[in-house]
Amino acid sequence: MTTGHIFIATSLDGFVARVDHKLDWLMKQKTENEEHGYNAFIESVDVIIMGRGSYENVLTFGDWPYTKPVIVMSQTLTQDSIPKQLIEKIELTKLGPPELMQKLSKRKYMNAYIDGAKVVQSFIKLGLVKDIILTHIPILIGSGISLFGNLDADIDLKLIASKGFPSSLLQTKYSFLNFKQGV
Repeated sequence: MTTGHIFIATSLDGFVARVDHKLDWLMKQKTENEEHGYNAFIESVDVIIMGRGSYENVLTFGDWPYTKPVIVMSQTLTQDSIPKQLIEKIELTKLGPPELMQKLSKRKYMNAYIDGAKVVQSFIKLGLVKDIILTHIPILIGSGISLFGNLDADIDLKLIASKGFPSSLLQTKYSFLNFKQGV
């Protein structure tokens, strides 16, 4: 069964982006010569799953940053929404998280990178995320897009590791105790 994994940064007050989806606050940190583990993480996954908002934000970066297959979960995007140069790199789906994970398992994908606040929230609530590497950026932005949002019930986690960096970033890794292997 495909397992979900998250690698994401938040402001100290728990936001992944401003209300207008801007990430300017994220770029304020001076992190030269710090290895935060993203390259090793991305090498460990077979596929990237993101929502429409994250996809549209990534399009503003210029060059497409991913070499792995990307699946965009959206009820509104169409094939015409994908730039021609990315058609072979992006797949759109209207499937829900459990159905998508089953489809990926049939394709023999073992590890999926789950990205984007709404997508992360839906996968976590359904117990489809095995672990999260969360980098806390030492800034308070006051409002924005919350990583976790509202929950219907508590979700217990276990701390696996934590590491501080000279830039004052703090990275924690947790496993989800509600993870449902083989759903």
